[in-house]
Amino acid sequence: MITSISPIDGRYASKTDSLVNCFSEYALIRNRVIVEIYWLKALTKEVGIKQCRVLSGGEEALLDSIITGFDISEAEKIKEIEKTTNHDVKAVEYYLKDQISGTSIEELSEFIHFACTSEDINNLAHAMMLKDGLSEILPIQQDIIEKLQEFYKEWKDVPMLARTHGQTASPTTVGKEMIVFADRLQRQNNQISNIKLLGKMNGAVGNFNAHLAAYPDVDWVNLSKDIIENQLGLTQNLYTTQIEPHDYMAEIFDAISRFNTILIDLNRDIWTYISMAYFGQKTIAGEVGSSTMPHKVNPIDFENSEGNLGLANAIFNHLSAKLPISRLQRDLTDSTVLRNMGVGFGYSLIAYLSTLKGFGKLKLNNHILEKDLDNAWEVLAEPVQTIMRKHGIEKPYEKLKELTRGNEGINEKIINDFVNSLNLPEEDKKVLLGLKPSNYIGKII
Repeated sequence: MITSISPIDGRYASKTDSLVNCFSEYALIRNRVIVEIYWLKALTKEVGIKQCRVLSGGEEALLDSIITGFDISEAEKIKEIEKTTNHDVKAVEYYLKDQISGTSIEELSEFIHFACTSEDINNLAHAMMLKDGLSEILPIQQDIIEKLQEFYKEWKDVPMLARTHGQTASPTTVGKEMIVFADRLQRQNNQISNIKLLGKMNGAVGNFNAHLAAYPDVDWVNLSKDIIENQLGLTQNLYTTQIEPHDYMAEIFDAISRFNTILIDLNRDIWTYISMAYFGQKTIAGEVGSSTMPHKVNPIDFENSEGNLGLANAIFNHLSAKLPISRLQRDLTDSTVLRNMGVGFGYSLIAYLSTLKGFGKLKLNNHILEKDLDNAWEVLAEPVQTIMRKHGIEKPYEKLKELTRGNEGINEKIINDFVNSLNLPEEDKKVLLGLKPSNYIGKII
């Protein structure tokens, strides 16, 4: 909407729409409902809790229908209850009691939220949100990686003058520079994928106090583990205070932030290659590059991506630094911060899509690459002085430094004349005379 304060929900809403069902308040409420119902169903199956009887097939279906039928309008009912309770999780409990009121399982209403602290529900809901959010952004990250791998295959043998400190350096290939980024990004993508999402369901201070007071013979550890691991697909964390400590969340946010930082590096490199005319950009009919300079085709997609990655990392860096810290058994500073997880994911997704859009516009200017290489014969000083070292010629580095450093007139003739003046075996001299900036590219794996 044009009246939205956040561009995630306004200008970029179409790009972040897939995250609505992962990180919106509606998503949080829906996941709380799921956890509460799973807990109630688990209690009914526990033979040691005699007052919470086994459900019939129809009664199981009734509870399942609350989940499958849960939509925005149902979430609004919970928000309405919250106006009275001023407690969001208690509002979910009261909503569920209303849902089974007048049914055959109304007698079990006090087993909804039984022995739970709010954080038993919230930590699992947040983990489920992260699970859903990762399922959205990890494939987009992989799309970026795969596109870079395609660039590698396409441009693997296209020589390019490298730059170190912004100055001419030993040649490389366009494809090799792309695969460096693909490999770096893949490593981070793998790390994110391998982080275990943790959850706890062990009461007010993490010791199953109320659970054991009511039913000391029930194996509460395994009962909660079954819900956390077998039904929600998370990993149980047994050692917690009132809250799951959020260390795994910090690991996720730090890993995404590293992926984003590498992508910023890539965006800046491609931006620079575009400014050097190594890459051109395909024009889009109707697009305007500048309000006053009609010729311009700006690298806006890479700039947009860089800016949004910075915003994403600002959020993730705060989340990862703040969330593992909680006073004593808990304070509430994590609660309001966790509501912003989707902001980091949103800005990341906007950035990923912008980079992919930019990739689609790139076209290689081979003639510029060739011209740049042909004007950089000084880079062959490296192999010449290296072979001179091989044969023990005195002060090879210093001689090539004197020949080439600061000399803008270095060309093929000057290099070849110098090589011919050296006392080298013919086979090595032949190697050096056969070198050009365009074929001095080393081994491209």
